[in-house]
Amino acid sequence: MENEKYLQDIIDMFWKTFLNETNRNKKTKYLEVFHFELTEKWANELLRLVLIGQKKATASSLFSYEIEGERIPEVGDLSIVTDWEGIPRCVIETTDITIIPFSDVTYDICKREGEDDTLKSWVEGHINFFKEEGKQIGYEFNDDMPVVFEDFKVVFQVN
Repeated sequence: MENEKYLQDIIDMFWKTFLNETNRNKKTKYLEVFHFELTEKWANELLRLVLIGQKKATASSLFSYEIEGERIPEVGDLSIVTDWEGIPRCVIETTDITIIPFSDVTYDICKREGEDDTLKSWVEGHINFFKEEGKQIGYEFNDDMPVVFEDFKVVFQVN
């Protein structure tokens, strides 16, 4: 509990710094605070790719939004990306949202995620991710599963 308060205090300070340094309205809210992936290794690696400008998109299951009662990101939304430990590292702004069946994802789409050199490796990695996430929150992966593909840009980061 004490650690959660500590992390929330860090996030609050980070957000205030972002608002001040980017001259945004002090009432601006963020959509969410999150880290990528389900493991420490991948959460931190994907964050690294975001920070160097290689990763500019992310794919999520539409089912996960529905099950968890969260709204789908919209163009202009701001989110805080953390490392695995929950320390905020950057703010991203959603620039585009596309919802397509998993089986319709092409390499032109998935390469924006900056993680894979081929469509085959993207498909294999995301099948594994969606199957594991589905086990954890209660959905079953299938090829027609709707995928929320979110393009974003980094609008603030700390070194």
